Amino acid sequence: MTATAVQMKQSPWWVLLIKGILAFIVGAILLWSPAKTKIDTWMLLITILGIWWLVSGIVDIVSMFTDHTAWGWKLFTGIVSIIAGGYILTYPIASALALPRIFVLVMGFWAFMQGIVMLFMAFRGGGWGAGIVGVLAIILGIILIGDYSVPGMGLAFIWAVAVWGVVGGVIMVIQALRQRKA
Repeated sequence: MTATAVQMKQSPWWVLLIKGILAFIVGAILLWSPAKTKIDTWMLLITILGIWWLVSGIVDIVSMFTDHTAWGWKLFTGIVSIIAGGYILTYPIASALALPRIFVLVMGFWAFMQGIVMLFMAFRGGGWGAGIVGVLAIILGIILIGDYSVPGMGLAFIWAVAVWGVVGGVIMVIQALRQRKA
């Protein structure tokens, strides 16, 4: 039996649509942000990613109740996302000033784990969109983990997240619309 022949319950199409729209908005804001200084951009990034992680974690845990496949991974990524998002929103200045290297490293691990989960879901019948987003997330994770201590990684981080958000968001929206039609 091939990976595409495996029957699997997919998340409701609207969950993927919400994630895709949020990813696109995050990427678009980071690419075309009106922030005038690096500090404004970095603080905007911290706040957006805190909100993203919090919402994404909640959506992952809620979707676990509608689709019980890979519930352990969904629970794990949901809890980690909620904790990271809550911490960043509670202590944005500390996150931006005192922990930039650790923040980039944590984002790298999170992106890598999220990419593995998306690839796993793609091979279990989640579609090509989940596979592409999974590969992009793994690449982003590897880049961030490998270069987290390099000065200027924050700027590279902003561009990487921006591109991942726009491309990944568009792919997730397309996949959600395809799921809805099916």
